[in-house]
Amino acid sequence: QVQLVESGGGLVQAGGSLRLSCAASGRTFSVYTMGWFRQGPGKEREFVAGISWSGGRTDYADSVKGRFTISRDNAKNTVALQMNSLKPEDTAVYYCAAGLWGVSRSDYNTWGQGTQVTVSS
Repeated sequence: QVQLVESGGGLVQAGGSLRLSCAASGRTFSVYTMGWFRQGPGKEREFVAGISWSGGRTDYADSVKGRFTISRDNAKNTVALQMNSLKPEDTAVYYCAAGLWGVSRSDYNTWGQGTQVTVSS
């Protein structure tokens, strides 16, 4: 099983960019689908983006399509989320997750501790 640690969160103005990273420990990282979820204040945790084990397939929530890009490097056991054109509604705690292909929380069985992203207007 892998362990996940996110980094890269912070405070940014609307229209700006941030890059989140997730470092995974464990030799089986490359077999997992990796995903990013987020949980805004008073909201449920929601799917943001996912990438297959090979990196050949990606999926995004409609709210971030065209603005966010997920990528992974299996040689380095890392997955990243490049976030551009950020909006105040992107403010949330962002979580990295490992599991099976899907957009539901139940598709993922390993989670990081989360990193805060705050977008000011």
